[in-house]
Amino acid sequence: MANAELFDFVVVGAGIAGLRAAIELAGAGRVLVVTKEALEESNTSYAQGGIAVAISGAEDVELHLEDTVAAGDGLVDVDAARLLVEEGPLRVAELLEWDTRFDRENGELMLTREGAHSRNRILHANGDATGAEIGRALLAHAQAEKNIELRDWTSTIALRVDGDAVVGVDLLDREGRVTTARARAVLLASGGAGQVYSDTTNPVVATGDGIAMAAYAGAEIEDMEFYQFHPTALSLPGVQRFLLSEALRGEGAYLRNAAGERFMERYHALLELAPRDVVARAITREGMGPEGETRVVHLDMRHVKGVDLAARFPGISAFLARHGLRLDRDLIPVRPAAHYLMGGVRTDVDGRTSLKRLYAAGEVACTGVHGANRLASNSLLEGLVFGARAARVMREEPELAGAEVGEARLGRRVGFAKADLQQMMWQKAGLLRDGAGLREAEAFLGRETAGELELRRDALELGNLHAVAGLIVRSALAREESRGAHFRRDFPVRDDVGFQRHSVLRGSL
Repeated sequence: MANAELFDFVVVGAGIAGLRAAIELAGAGRVLVVTKEALEESNTSYAQGGIAVAISGAEDVELHLEDTVAAGDGLVDVDAARLLVEEGPLRVAELLEWDTRFDRENGELMLTREGAHSRNRILHANGDATGAEIGRALLAHAQAEKNIELRDWTSTIALRVDGDAVVGVDLLDREGRVTTARARAVLLASGGAGQVYSDTTNPVVATGDGIAMAAYAGAEIEDMEFYQFHPTALSLPGVQRFLLSEALRGEGAYLRNAAGERFMERYHALLELAPRDVVARAITREGMGPEGETRVVHLDMRHVKGVDLAARFPGISAFLARHGLRLDRDLIPVRPAAHYLMGGVRTDVDGRTSLKRLYAAGEVACTGVHGANRLASNSLLEGLVFGARAARVMREEPELAGAEVGEARLGRRVGFAKADLQQMMWQKAGLLRDGAGLREAEAFLGRETAGELELRRDALELGNLHAVAGLIVRSALAREESRGAHFRRDFPVRDDVGFQRHSVLRGSL
């Protein structure tokens, strides 16, 4: 048994959901926040587009709700979505009080528009670095709280389970030391799992750790077939997939196929501002030539006037400049990449999971607020709203009785390379799926190596990716329809009679 440390609360993840929760928890006891790299490294810090919030009054709140429900393609939990849009303005007001510097014009907050929004309601910071600015402000606030311990370069190994309750988490530091952190409540705020795919906008830390640990502990996992592929990642040979924010299309960018034609009118009335799943599939189809030939699709802003694109999108412009490209001069080659997981650990609107004392918030969680397809820029708001809500309930959890540290529910050792898993998932369980390909993926994932799990970060992450991949494939095989981000070529239509329900897996690992 590892050495045990006692805290009141443990938060896994230092992104927007984890930090907002930790701040809320600090008044109720000792809080440990762990993150496996530097404190600034999370999916939050990579969020370019902005944060959607209805700050223009009651009508805007109702329209934000309608837009969220419409984008979710029949699976949004309306009660959760209403909490998101109603509490969002309060949470953003807190950010302003905590010195978050959103972009302004003539002293007023600048509001822009993104895909599937019916009006301008997206706040930005530093043009295209909104997540990084929110993360900076929350981290500074958390560091000022004496009850919060922030521990970086610390990986999570497994949840500690006693009966049907989670009583702690096993941790691995960068020197290879293992400790157990006991707590009266544990919050998973560990983000998404984009590294399960070969092409992703997510950072290398996004390996689905929280989802895998919860699944191994026996928690219910929901809607894993719904992985959102961002339509526009930079597509250059030998260059990492780099997110080209939806805000570019919000400012008027066109999409053009290899023949130079705008093509979105063939797919949706909102053209380039259609929901992400529609745009991503349209780009994929336009990029398919005869006999498997790949054709380049471009994003075009050469016609946009009255906007200083380098000033509006400084981060994107700087990255493009390193590769000899300019938004105002060049056609920018794009293709979809895995971006955001709508599914995750099943929770209620207060972050409670199916296991006692275990909570989840942010991308790791599934409240049903996004349904089958997340509305653009709702993810940062989700982390704020549901991180705060989970923390308020966690504060009421009773003290642990005795010194029991429970059983560590470890993952599995995997006998194949990470790159092979990622490529298989991209080809067989990616943007366009069918039963035959998914069954191939299922067979591939069945090739496990027996033996003891090695307590190294890379081995733990590969095991977690294996678990997440299995959950995605199983859920995608079971949903024999196409809805939102889940598209089956062998079942291309939406089937409300058979499948207007959430997918729930438990005890599947």
